[in-house]
Amino acid sequence: MINKRLIAGLLISLLPWLAQADVTSVTATIDKNPVMLDEAIVLTVVAEGDAERDAFDSSVLLGDFVVGRTSVGSQTSIVNFSTRQTTTWSTTLFPRSVGDFTIPAFTIEGKSSAPIKVKVIPVQQGSDAPAREYYVATEVSQSDVYLQQQLRYTVKLYLASQIERGSLQAPELENAQIQQLGEDKQYTELVNGKRYQVIERNFAILPQQSGEFTIRGPVFSGEVIAANTNQRFGFFNRTKTINRVGPDVDISVKPIPANIDYHWLPSEFVQLDENWQTEEFVVGEPVTRTLTLTAVGVVEEQLPEIEQIYPPAFKLYPDQPGSATAERDNRLIVQRTESVALIPTQPGEFIIPEVKIPWFNTASGITEYATLPTRTITVAPAANMGNESPGTTPETQVTPPVSPQNTAEQNTPALPDNQPTALNPQPSSIAEQGIDLWHWILAGLWLLTAAGWFVYAQRKRTVDPRPSLQNSVTNNDVKSLVSTIEKGNVGEIQAAIRTWLSQFSAAQRWQIQQSIKPELDQMMASAFANPPKAWDKTALISAIQRITTTKTKDGGLTPLYPVNH
Repeated sequence: MINKRLIAGLLISLLPWLAQADVTSVTATIDKNPVMLDEAIVLTVVAEGDAERDAFDSSVLLGDFVVGRTSVGSQTSIVNFSTRQTTTWSTTLFPRSVGDFTIPAFTIEGKSSAPIKVKVIPVQQGSDAPAREYYVATEVSQSDVYLQQQLRYTVKLYLASQIERGSLQAPELENAQIQQLGEDKQYTELVNGKRYQVIERNFAILPQQSGEFTIRGPVFSGEVIAANTNQRFGFFNRTKTINRVGPDVDISVKPIPANIDYHWLPSEFVQLDENWQTEEFVVGEPVTRTLTLTAVGVVEEQLPEIEQIYPPAFKLYPDQPGSATAERDNRLIVQRTESVALIPTQPGEFIIPEVKIPWFNTASGITEYATLPTRTITVAPAANMGNESPGTTPETQVTPPVSPQNTAEQNTPALPDNQPTALNPQPSSIAEQGIDLWHWILAGLWLLTAAGWFVYAQRKRTVDPRPSLQNSVTNNDVKSLVSTIEKGNVGEIQAAIRTWLSQFSAAQRWQIQQSIKPELDQMMASAFANPPKAWDKTALISAIQRITTTKTKDGGLTPLYPVNH
Protein backbone atom coordinates (compact mmCIF):
# COMPACT_ATOMS: atom_id res chain seq x y z
CA MET A 1 0.00 0.00 0.00
CA ILE A 2 2.90 2.34 0.75
CA ASN A 3 4.35 1.94 -2.72
CA LYS A 4 1.00 2.57 -4.39
CA ARG A 5 0.47 5.74 -2.34
CA LEU A 6 4.00 6.96 -3.25
CA ILE A 7 3.44 6.42 -6.96
CA ALA A 8 0.09 8.16 -6.83
CA GLY A 9 1.66 11.16 -5.08
CA LEU A 10 4.34 11.45 -7.75
CA LEU A 11 1.75 11.35 -10.52
CA ILE A 12 -0.28 14.08 -8.81
CA SER A 13 2.85 16.27 -8.48
CA LEU A 14 3.53 15.95 -12.24
CA LEU A 15 0.06 17.09 -13.25
CA PRO A 16 0.93 20.85 -13.12
CA TRP A 17 3.96 20.27 -15.39
CA LEU A 18 1.85 18.32 -17.88
CA ALA A 19 -0.78 21.05 -17.84
CA GLN A 20 1.84 23.66 -18.77
CA ALA A 21 3.22 21.80 -21.79
CA ASP A 22 1.48 24.10 -24.34
CA VAL A 23 2.84 27.58 -25.14
CA THR A 24 1.18 30.16 -22.92
CA SER A 25 2.94 33.39 -23.97
CA VAL A 26 5.61 34.83 -26.30
CA THR A 27 7.76 37.90 -25.58
CA ALA A 28 10.37 39.67 -27.76
CA THR A 29 13.07 42.13 -26.59
CA ILE A 30 16.17 43.86 -28.05
CA ASP A 31 19.38 44.80 -26.24
CA LYS A 32 19.64 48.43 -27.45
CA ASN A 33 17.45 51.16 -28.92
CA PRO A 34 18.37 53.42 -30.67
CA VAL A 35 21.23 51.74 -32.49
CA MET A 36 23.96 53.06 -34.80
CA LEU A 37 24.02 51.88 -38.39
CA ASP A 38 27.17 49.79 -37.98
CA GLU A 39 26.12 48.17 -34.71
CA ALA A 40 24.21 44.96 -34.16
CA ILE A 41 20.92 44.35 -32.37
CA VAL A 42 20.44 41.19 -30.37
CA LEU A 43 16.81 40.09 -30.63
CA THR A 44 15.61 37.66 -27.95
CA VAL A 45 12.31 35.78 -28.28
CA VAL A 46 11.07 33.70 -25.32
CA ALA A 47 8.15 31.24 -25.47
CA GLU A 48 6.61 30.02 -22.20
CA GLY A 49 5.75 26.34 -22.47
CA ASP A 50 6.92 23.39 -24.54
CA ALA A 51 7.54 24.95 -27.95
CA GLU A 52 9.13 23.33 -30.98
CA ARG A 53 12.75 24.40 -31.46
CA ASP A 54 12.18 25.31 -35.12
CA ALA A 55 8.98 27.30 -34.47
CA PHE A 56 10.77 30.67 -34.79
CA ASP A 57 11.08 32.11 -38.35
CA SER A 58 13.47 35.07 -38.84
CA SER A 59 12.87 35.46 -42.59
CA VAL A 60 10.36 38.31 -41.97
CA LEU A 61 13.31 40.48 -40.86
CA LEU A 62 15.33 40.20 -44.09
CA GLY A 63 13.78 43.28 -45.67
CA ASP A 64 15.20 45.75 -43.14
CA PHE A 65 18.07 43.82 -41.52
CA VAL A 66 20.93 41.49 -42.24
CA VAL A 67 20.06 38.47 -40.14
CA GLY A 68 22.86 36.58 -38.46
CA ARG A 69 22.95 33.13 -36.93
CA THR A 70 20.10 32.16 -34.58
CA SER A 71 20.79 30.16 -31.41
CA VAL A 72 18.08 28.29 -29.53
CA GLY A 73 17.91 26.86 -26.03
CA SER A 74 15.33 25.26 -23.70
CA GLN A 75 15.06 25.36 -19.92
CA THR A 76 12.82 23.59 -17.42
CA SER A 77 12.62 24.49 -13.69
CA ILE A 78 10.49 23.12 -10.82
CA VAL A 79 9.95 25.32 -7.74
CA ASN A 80 7.60 24.19 -4.96
CA PHE A 81 6.09 21.59 -7.29
CA SER A 82 5.48 24.39 -9.84
CA THR A 83 7.07 23.63 -13.25
CA ARG A 84 8.22 26.34 -15.69
CA GLN A 85 9.44 25.49 -19.18
CA THR A 86 10.80 28.06 -21.68
CA THR A 87 12.32 28.07 -25.15
CA THR A 88 14.59 31.02 -26.08
CA TRP A 89 15.80 32.15 -29.51
CA SER A 90 18.61 34.75 -29.90
CA THR A 91 19.31 36.39 -33.29
CA THR A 92 21.82 39.07 -34.32
CA LEU A 93 20.42 41.78 -36.60
CA PHE A 94 22.41 44.36 -38.59
CA PRO A 95 20.43 47.38 -39.87
CA ARG A 96 20.60 47.97 -43.62
CA SER A 97 19.95 51.72 -43.50
CA VAL A 98 19.20 54.68 -41.25
CA GLY A 99 15.55 55.26 -40.24
CA ASP A 100 12.68 54.02 -38.10
CA PHE A 101 11.81 50.34 -38.41
CA THR A 102 9.45 47.85 -36.83
CA ILE A 103 10.34 44.37 -35.74
CA PRO A 104 7.07 42.53 -36.39
CA ALA A 105 5.22 40.28 -33.98
CA PHE A 106 6.21 36.61 -33.86
CA THR A 107 3.53 33.94 -33.53
CA ILE A 108 4.48 30.60 -32.00
CA GLU A 109 1.82 27.93 -31.59
CA GLY A 110 -1.01 30.46 -31.47
CA LYS A 111 0.65 32.98 -29.13
CA SER A 112 2.17 36.23 -30.44
CA SER A 113 4.70 38.78 -29.19
CA ALA A 114 4.28 42.54 -29.36
CA PRO A 115 5.97 44.44 -32.26
CA ILE A 116 9.06 46.56 -31.43
CA LYS A 117 9.90 50.02 -32.80
CA VAL A 118 13.61 50.45 -33.62
CA LYS A 119 15.42 53.68 -34.43
CA VAL A 120 18.61 53.39 -36.48
CA ILE A 121 20.83 56.48 -36.37
CA PRO A 122 23.87 57.37 -38.49
CA VAL A 123 27.34 56.56 -37.26
CA GLN A 124 28.56 59.49 -35.18
CA GLN A 125 31.83 60.86 -36.50
CA GLY A 126 34.02 63.90 -36.01
CA SER A 127 35.72 65.46 -33.02
CA ASP A 128 32.40 66.12 -31.24
CA ALA A 129 31.28 62.49 -31.43
CA PRO A 130 31.77 60.34 -28.34
CA ALA A 131 34.69 57.96 -28.48
CA ARG A 132 33.70 54.50 -29.60
CA GLU A 133 35.28 51.34 -28.29
CA TYR A 134 34.99 49.23 -31.44
CA TYR A 135 34.10 49.95 -35.05
CA VAL A 136 34.86 48.91 -38.66
CA ALA A 137 35.88 51.22 -41.51
CA THR A 138 35.94 50.34 -45.22
CA GLU A 139 37.23 51.98 -48.39
CA VAL A 140 37.93 51.14 -52.05
CA SER A 141 40.83 52.20 -54.25
CA GLN A 142 38.35 53.53 -56.83
CA SER A 143 34.58 53.48 -57.18
CA ASP A 144 34.47 53.68 -60.99
CA VAL A 145 36.03 50.65 -62.72
CA TYR A 146 35.80 48.64 -65.92
CA LEU A 147 34.42 45.12 -66.18
CA GLN A 148 36.90 42.59 -64.68
CA GLN A 149 39.21 45.38 -63.50
CA GLN A 150 40.65 44.81 -60.04
CA LEU A 151 39.76 47.23 -57.28
CA ARG A 152 41.36 47.08 -53.84
CA TYR A 153 38.95 46.90 -50.90
CA THR A 154 40.41 47.77 -47.48
CA VAL A 155 38.85 46.88 -44.13
CA LYS A 156 40.11 48.40 -40.87
CA LEU A 157 38.95 47.09 -37.49
CA TYR A 158 39.44 49.61 -34.65
CA LEU A 159 39.74 48.13 -31.13
CA ALA A 160 40.10 50.25 -28.01
CA SER A 161 40.62 47.24 -25.72
CA GLN A 162 41.96 43.75 -25.94
CA ILE A 163 39.86 41.07 -27.59
CA GLU A 164 39.81 37.41 -26.61
CA ARG A 165 38.76 36.07 -30.01
CA GLY A 166 37.01 37.26 -33.13
CA SER A 167 36.27 36.70 -36.80
CA LEU A 168 35.97 39.08 -39.72
CA GLN A 169 33.93 38.05 -42.74
CA ALA A 170 34.76 38.99 -46.32
CA PRO A 171 32.78 41.72 -48.11
CA GLU A 172 29.94 40.64 -50.38
CA LEU A 173 29.32 41.61 -54.01
CA GLU A 174 27.19 39.64 -56.43
CA ASN A 175 28.81 38.47 -59.68
CA ALA A 176 32.36 39.22 -58.55
CA GLN A 177 35.57 37.40 -57.72
CA ILE A 178 36.79 38.27 -54.20
CA GLN A 179 40.02 37.09 -52.60
CA GLN A 180 42.17 38.28 -49.72
CA LEU A 181 45.46 40.02 -50.51
CA GLY A 182 48.38 39.12 -48.30
CA GLU A 183 48.37 38.87 -44.52
CA ASP A 184 46.65 41.11 -41.98
CA LYS A 185 48.50 44.23 -40.79
CA GLN A 186 48.41 45.38 -37.16
CA TYR A 187 49.37 48.81 -35.88
CA THR A 188 48.16 51.54 -33.53
CA GLU A 189 46.40 54.74 -34.55
CA LEU A 190 45.25 57.82 -32.64
CA VAL A 191 41.66 58.90 -33.52
CA ASN A 192 40.12 61.95 -31.80
CA GLY A 193 42.55 61.62 -28.91
CA LYS A 194 41.81 57.91 -28.38
CA ARG A 195 44.36 55.21 -29.15
CA TYR A 196 43.18 52.15 -31.06
CA GLN A 197 44.71 48.89 -32.11
CA VAL A 198 43.99 48.61 -35.84
CA ILE A 199 43.76 45.36 -37.79
CA GLU A 200 43.85 45.98 -41.55
CA ARG A 201 42.85 43.44 -44.21
CA ASN A 202 42.84 43.97 -47.98
CA PHE A 203 40.77 42.22 -50.64
CA ALA A 204 40.94 42.13 -54.44
CA ILE A 205 37.51 42.46 -56.04
CA LEU A 206 37.02 41.85 -59.78
CA PRO A 207 33.44 42.59 -60.91
CA GLN A 208 32.12 40.16 -63.52
CA GLN A 209 29.08 42.21 -64.55
CA SER A 210 28.64 45.85 -65.54
CA GLY A 211 26.20 48.17 -63.81
CA GLU A 212 25.65 49.89 -60.44
CA PHE A 213 26.40 47.72 -57.38
CA THR A 214 26.80 47.91 -53.62
CA ILE A 215 29.61 46.13 -51.79
CA ARG A 216 28.14 44.90 -48.51
CA GLY A 217 30.42 45.65 -45.57
CA PRO A 218 32.08 42.78 -43.70
CA VAL A 219 30.77 41.69 -40.31
CA PHE A 220 33.03 41.43 -37.26
CA SER A 221 32.00 39.21 -34.36
CA GLY A 222 34.21 38.83 -31.30
CA GLU A 223 34.52 38.62 -27.55
CA VAL A 224 36.20 41.32 -25.51
CA ILE A 225 37.18 41.43 -21.88
CA ALA A 226 34.54 43.05 -19.69
CA ALA A 227 36.24 43.79 -16.36
CA ASN A 228 34.20 43.05 -13.26
CA THR A 229 35.07 45.62 -10.59
CA ASN A 230 33.65 43.36 -7.85
CA GLN A 231 36.25 40.72 -8.63
CA ARG A 232 39.63 41.05 -7.00
CA PHE A 233 41.64 39.08 -9.55
CA GLY A 234 41.72 39.96 -13.24
CA PHE A 235 41.63 36.38 -14.46
CA PHE A 236 38.05 36.15 -13.21
CA ASN A 237 37.00 38.87 -15.65
CA ARG A 238 34.15 37.97 -17.93
CA THR A 239 33.88 38.52 -21.66
CA LYS A 240 31.12 40.12 -23.67
CA THR A 241 30.18 39.62 -27.31
CA ILE A 242 30.37 42.50 -29.75
CA ASN A 243 29.20 42.68 -33.35
CA ARG A 244 30.09 45.39 -35.84
CA VAL A 245 29.53 45.74 -39.58
CA GLY A 246 31.50 47.85 -42.03
CA PRO A 247 29.69 50.51 -44.06
CA ASP A 248 28.48 49.62 -47.56
CA VAL A 249 30.30 51.04 -50.59
CA ASP A 250 28.65 51.86 -53.93
CA ILE A 251 30.61 51.25 -57.13
CA SER A 252 29.98 51.70 -60.86
CA VAL A 253 31.23 49.03 -63.27
CA LYS A 254 31.64 50.16 -66.89
CA PRO A 255 31.16 47.66 -69.74
CA ILE A 256 33.80 46.74 -72.34
CA PRO A 257 34.21 49.66 -74.80
CA ALA A 258 32.44 49.15 -78.11
CA ASN A 259 35.63 49.52 -80.17
CA ILE A 260 37.40 46.59 -78.48
CA ASP A 261 37.71 43.70 -80.96
CA TYR A 262 40.37 41.67 -79.16
CA HIS A 263 40.62 39.47 -76.07
CA TRP A 264 39.57 41.76 -73.20
CA LEU A 265 42.53 42.31 -70.86
CA PRO A 266 42.06 45.37 -68.56
CA SER A 267 45.20 46.12 -66.58
CA GLU A 268 47.56 48.80 -65.35
CA PHE A 269 50.64 47.06 -66.71
CA VAL A 270 51.25 44.22 -69.19
CA GLN A 271 54.63 42.98 -70.35
CA LEU A 272 55.81 40.24 -72.73
CA ASP A 273 59.28 38.71 -72.33
CA GLU A 274 61.17 35.94 -74.09
CA ASN A 275 64.06 33.67 -73.18
CA TRP A 276 66.09 31.57 -75.62
CA GLN A 277 67.90 28.47 -74.47
CA THR A 278 70.84 29.49 -76.69
CA GLU A 279 71.66 32.05 -79.35
CA GLU A 280 73.35 29.49 -81.61
CA PHE A 281 71.17 27.67 -84.12
CA VAL A 282 72.35 24.51 -85.89
CA VAL A 283 70.38 22.29 -88.25
CA GLY A 284 68.87 19.36 -86.36
CA GLU A 285 69.61 20.72 -82.86
CA PRO A 286 66.58 21.82 -80.77
CA VAL A 287 66.40 25.29 -79.22
CA THR A 288 63.73 26.13 -76.63
CA ARG A 289 62.04 29.52 -76.68
CA THR A 290 60.04 30.55 -73.60
CA LEU A 291 57.55 33.44 -73.70
CA THR A 292 56.22 34.97 -70.47
CA LEU A 293 53.19 37.25 -70.35
CA THR A 294 52.88 39.30 -67.13
CA ALA A 295 49.82 41.37 -66.16
CA VAL A 296 48.81 43.33 -63.06
CA GLY A 297 45.34 43.39 -61.56
CA VAL A 298 43.83 40.37 -63.32
CA VAL A 299 43.44 36.66 -62.63
CA GLU A 300 45.06 33.77 -64.51
CA GLU A 301 41.94 32.96 -66.51
CA GLN A 302 41.99 36.41 -68.12
CA LEU A 303 45.38 35.99 -69.81
CA PRO A 304 45.10 35.20 -73.54
CA GLU A 305 47.04 32.61 -75.50
CA ILE A 306 50.30 33.84 -76.99
CA GLU A 307 50.01 33.40 -80.75
CA GLN A 308 53.34 32.74 -82.47
CA ILE A 309 54.33 32.36 -86.13
CA TYR A 310 57.56 30.67 -87.26
CA PRO A 311 59.19 30.08 -90.66
CA PRO A 312 58.38 26.73 -92.32
CA ALA A 313 62.01 25.66 -91.99
CA PHE A 314 61.46 24.84 -88.30
CA LYS A 315 59.83 21.83 -86.70
CA LEU A 316 57.82 22.88 -83.65
CA TYR A 317 57.20 20.96 -80.43
CA PRO A 318 55.15 23.15 -78.02
CA ASP A 319 54.96 22.40 -74.31
CA GLN A 320 51.90 22.72 -72.09
CA PRO A 321 51.42 26.37 -70.98
CA GLY A 322 51.70 27.23 -67.28
CA SER A 323 50.41 30.06 -65.09
CA ALA A 324 51.13 31.50 -61.66
CA THR A 325 49.80 34.21 -59.33
CA ALA A 326 51.66 36.43 -56.89
CA GLU A 327 50.78 39.43 -54.71
CA ARG A 328 52.73 42.65 -54.43
CA ASP A 329 51.72 46.04 -53.04
CA ASN A 330 48.14 44.79 -52.58
CA ARG A 331 47.80 43.93 -56.27
CA LEU A 332 47.49 40.63 -58.09
CA ILE A 333 50.32 39.81 -60.49
CA VAL A 334 49.75 36.88 -62.84
CA GLN A 335 51.96 35.24 -65.45
CA ARG A 336 51.38 32.87 -68.35
CA THR A 337 54.36 30.91 -69.68
CA GLU A 338 54.50 29.12 -73.04
CA SER A 339 57.52 27.15 -74.28
CA VAL A 340 58.19 25.66 -77.70
CA ALA A 341 61.15 23.62 -78.93
CA LEU A 342 62.35 24.69 -82.40
CA ILE A 343 64.37 22.33 -84.61
CA PRO A 344 65.84 24.00 -87.72
CA THR A 345 65.72 21.80 -90.83
CA GLN A 346 67.71 24.06 -93.17
CA PRO A 347 70.72 26.37 -92.84
CA GLY A 348 70.39 30.04 -93.67
CA GLU A 349 69.00 33.33 -92.37
CA PHE A 350 65.40 33.44 -91.15
CA ILE A 351 63.04 36.01 -89.67
CA ILE A 352 60.98 35.28 -86.54
CA PRO A 353 57.95 37.63 -86.82
CA GLU A 354 57.03 39.93 -83.96
CA VAL A 355 54.60 38.80 -81.26
CA LYS A 356 51.97 41.37 -80.36
CA ILE A 357 49.30 41.14 -77.63
CA PRO A 358 46.76 43.97 -77.28
CA TRP A 359 45.58 45.05 -73.83
CA PHE A 360 43.45 47.85 -72.39
CA ASN A 361 45.23 50.34 -70.15
CA THR A 362 42.73 51.15 -67.39
CA ALA A 363 44.75 54.18 -66.30
CA SER A 364 44.83 55.91 -69.69
CA GLY A 365 41.70 54.32 -71.22
CA ILE A 366 43.45 53.38 -74.48
CA THR A 367 44.59 50.17 -76.16
CA GLU A 368 48.27 49.33 -75.86
CA TYR A 369 50.39 46.41 -77.07
CA ALA A 370 52.83 44.10 -75.36
CA THR A 371 55.26 43.18 -78.12
CA LEU A 372 58.38 41.22 -78.92
CA PRO A 373 60.25 42.70 -81.89
CA THR A 374 61.06 40.83 -85.09
CA ARG A 375 64.19 38.71 -84.71
CA THR A 376 66.59 37.58 -87.44
CA ILE A 377 68.43 34.34 -86.71
CA THR A 378 71.16 32.51 -88.61
CA VAL A 379 71.06 28.71 -88.74
CA ALA A 380 74.40 27.03 -89.25
CA PRO A 381 74.63 23.74 -91.17
CA ALA A 382 75.08 20.53 -89.24
CA ALA A 383 78.57 19.10 -88.89
CA ASN A 384 77.84 16.21 -91.29
CA MET A 385 76.18 18.34 -93.99
CA GLY A 386 79.43 19.02 -95.90
CA ASN A 387 79.45 15.49 -97.40
CA GLU A 388 75.80 15.45 -98.44
CA SER A 389 75.10 13.88 -101.81
CA PRO A 390 73.62 15.91 -104.68
CA GLY A 391 69.83 16.11 -104.68
CA THR A 392 69.38 15.63 -100.94
CA THR A 393 67.68 18.18 -98.72
CA PRO A 394 68.63 19.15 -95.17
CA GLU A 395 65.23 18.01 -93.91
CA THR A 396 65.80 14.49 -95.17
CA GLN A 397 69.17 14.50 -93.44
CA VAL A 398 67.64 15.62 -90.13
CA THR A 399 64.91 12.99 -89.95
CA PRO A 400 65.67 10.24 -92.48
CA PRO A 401 63.69 6.98 -92.45
CA VAL A 402 66.06 4.65 -90.66
CA SER A 403 66.38 0.89 -91.15
CA PRO A 404 69.04 -1.52 -89.89
CA GLN A 405 70.54 -1.65 -93.36
CA ASN A 406 70.81 2.14 -93.65
CA THR A 407 72.45 2.34 -90.25
CA ALA A 408 74.99 -0.28 -91.13
CA GLU A 409 75.75 1.42 -94.43
CA GLN A 410 76.38 4.78 -92.75
CA ASN A 411 78.70 3.27 -90.14
CA THR A 412 80.67 1.07 -92.57
CA PRO A 413 83.93 2.61 -93.82
CA ALA A 414 84.61 2.76 -97.57
CA LEU A 415 86.30 -0.41 -98.85
CA PRO A 416 87.55 -1.58 -102.26
CA ASP A 417 84.91 -3.18 -104.48
CA ASN A 418 86.51 -6.62 -104.25
CA GLN A 419 86.34 -6.72 -100.45
CA PRO A 420 83.33 -8.20 -98.64
CA THR A 421 81.16 -5.87 -96.52
CA ALA A 422 78.14 -6.32 -94.32
CA LEU A 423 75.89 -5.16 -97.18
CA ASN A 424 77.68 -7.10 -99.95
CA PRO A 425 78.72 -10.30 -98.19
CA GLN A 426 80.78 -13.06 -99.67
CA PRO A 427 79.84 -15.80 -97.27
CA SER A 428 82.60 -18.17 -96.46
CA SER A 429 81.10 -19.77 -93.40
CA ILE A 430 77.81 -20.72 -91.79
CA ALA A 431 78.14 -17.78 -89.36
CA GLU A 432 78.40 -15.27 -92.19
CA GLN A 433 75.32 -16.81 -93.85
CA GLY A 434 73.43 -16.43 -90.57
CA ILE A 435 74.32 -12.73 -90.35
CA ASP A 436 73.14 -12.20 -93.91
CA LEU A 437 69.83 -13.96 -93.12
CA TRP A 438 69.39 -11.83 -90.00
CA HIS A 439 69.75 -8.63 -92.06
CA TRP A 440 67.06 -9.80 -94.48
CA ILE A 441 64.69 -10.61 -91.57
CA LEU A 442 65.13 -7.12 -90.06
CA ALA A 443 64.58 -5.52 -93.48
CA GLY A 444 61.36 -7.52 -93.92
CA LEU A 445 60.08 -6.48 -90.47
CA TRP A 446 60.75 -2.83 -91.26
CA LEU A 447 58.85 -3.10 -94.57
CA LEU A 448 55.89 -4.77 -92.81
CA THR A 449 55.81 -1.98 -90.18
CA ALA A 450 55.87 0.73 -92.85
CA ALA A 451 53.06 -1.00 -94.76
CA GLY A 452 50.97 -1.24 -91.59
CA TRP A 453 51.32 2.48 -90.89
CA PHE A 454 50.35 3.26 -94.48
CA VAL A 455 47.15 1.19 -94.24
CA TYR A 456 46.29 2.78 -90.87
CA ALA A 457 46.74 6.27 -92.29
CA GLN A 458 44.52 5.49 -95.29
CA ARG A 459 41.74 4.15 -93.05
CA LYS A 460 42.00 7.11 -90.71
CA ARG A 461 41.78 9.52 -93.64
CA THR A 462 38.47 8.02 -94.80
CA VAL A 463 36.83 7.99 -91.34
CA ASP A 464 38.59 10.93 -89.71
CA PRO A 465 35.89 12.50 -87.49
CA ARG A 466 37.86 15.64 -86.69
CA PRO A 467 36.33 19.02 -87.53
CA SER A 468 36.77 20.66 -90.90
CA LEU A 469 36.64 24.22 -92.08
CA GLN A 470 33.37 23.59 -93.90
CA ASN A 471 31.27 24.50 -90.87
CA SER A 472 33.66 27.12 -89.47
CA VAL A 473 34.48 29.54 -92.29
CA THR A 474 32.00 31.65 -94.21
CA ASN A 475 32.57 33.13 -97.64
CA ASN A 476 32.25 36.65 -96.21
CA ASP A 477 35.09 35.99 -93.75
CA VAL A 478 37.39 34.78 -96.52
CA LYS A 479 36.44 37.61 -98.89
CA SER A 480 37.14 40.21 -96.21
CA LEU A 481 40.52 38.68 -95.46
CA VAL A 482 41.45 38.43 -99.16
CA SER A 483 40.44 42.06 -99.69
CA THR A 484 42.79 43.14 -96.89
CA ILE A 485 45.67 41.06 -98.29
CA GLU A 486 45.23 42.61 -101.72
CA LYS A 487 45.79 46.08 -100.22
CA GLY A 488 49.31 44.97 -99.26
CA ASN A 489 49.59 46.66 -95.83
CA VAL A 490 51.52 44.16 -93.68
CA GLY A 491 50.22 45.56 -90.37
CA GLU A 492 46.60 45.41 -91.50
CA ILE A 493 47.13 41.91 -92.91
CA GLN A 494 48.49 40.67 -89.57
CA ALA A 495 45.52 42.16 -87.71
CA ALA A 496 43.06 40.70 -90.24
CA ILE A 497 44.64 37.24 -89.97
CA ARG A 498 44.45 37.39 -86.16
CA THR A 499 40.76 38.36 -86.37
CA TRP A 500 40.09 35.59 -88.89
CA LEU A 501 41.88 33.01 -86.73
CA SER A 502 39.99 34.07 -83.59
CA GLN A 503 36.88 32.16 -84.73
CA PHE A 504 38.74 28.85 -84.45
CA SER A 505 39.84 26.87 -81.43
CA ALA A 506 43.44 27.01 -80.23
CA ALA A 507 44.26 23.70 -81.91
CA GLN A 508 42.68 24.81 -85.18
CA ARG A 509 44.57 28.11 -85.13
CA TRP A 510 47.83 26.24 -84.64
CA GLN A 511 47.17 23.99 -87.63
CA ILE A 512 46.18 26.89 -89.90
CA GLN A 513 49.26 28.86 -88.93
CA GLN A 514 51.46 25.91 -89.85
CA SER A 515 49.75 25.64 -93.24
CA ILE A 516 50.34 29.29 -94.22
CA LYS A 517 53.78 29.70 -92.64
CA PRO A 518 55.76 29.74 -95.93
CA GLU A 519 53.65 32.56 -97.33
CA LEU A 520 53.68 34.54 -94.07
CA ASP A 521 57.43 34.09 -93.82
CA GLN A 522 57.85 35.45 -97.35
CA MET A 523 55.65 38.42 -96.49
CA MET A 524 57.56 39.24 -93.29
CA ALA A 525 60.96 38.77 -94.95
CA SER A 526 60.00 41.18 -97.73
CA ALA A 527 58.52 43.73 -95.33
CA PHE A 528 61.54 43.80 -93.03
CA ALA A 529 64.21 43.64 -95.74
CA ASN A 530 66.48 46.63 -96.14
CA PRO A 531 65.34 48.09 -98.44
CA PRO A 532 61.81 46.57 -98.40
CA LYS A 533 61.06 44.23 -101.29
CA ALA A 534 57.84 43.48 -103.13
CA TRP A 535 56.19 40.17 -102.38
CA ASP A 536 53.68 37.99 -104.19
CA LYS A 537 50.33 38.52 -102.44
CA THR A 538 48.66 35.88 -104.60
CA ALA A 539 50.63 33.12 -102.88
CA LEU A 540 49.12 33.94 -99.47
CA ILE A 541 45.65 34.36 -100.97
CA SER A 542 45.92 31.01 -102.72
CA ALA A 543 47.09 29.30 -99.52
CA ILE A 544 44.09 30.62 -97.57
CA GLN A 545 41.65 29.71 -100.31
CA ARG A 546 43.23 26.28 -100.62
CA ILE A 547 42.67 25.66 -96.90
CA THR A 548 39.02 26.70 -97.05
CA THR A 549 37.89 25.40 -100.45
CA THR A 550 39.85 22.25 -101.32
CA LYS A 551 37.43 19.34 -101.78
CA THR A 552 37.96 15.80 -100.57
CA LYS A 553 36.87 12.64 -102.34
CA ASP A 554 33.54 12.57 -100.55
CA GLY A 555 32.70 16.14 -101.56
CA GLY A 556 33.50 17.74 -98.18
CA LEU A 557 36.28 20.13 -97.35
CA THR A 558 39.82 19.12 -96.48
CA PRO A 559 40.05 18.20 -92.77
CA LEU A 560 41.66 20.84 -90.61
CA TYR A 561 43.98 18.20 -89.19
CA PRO A 562 45.35 16.32 -92.21
CA VAL A 563 46.58 12.90 -91.23
CA ASN A 564 49.64 13.10 -93.47
CA HIS A 565 50.74 16.45 -92.06
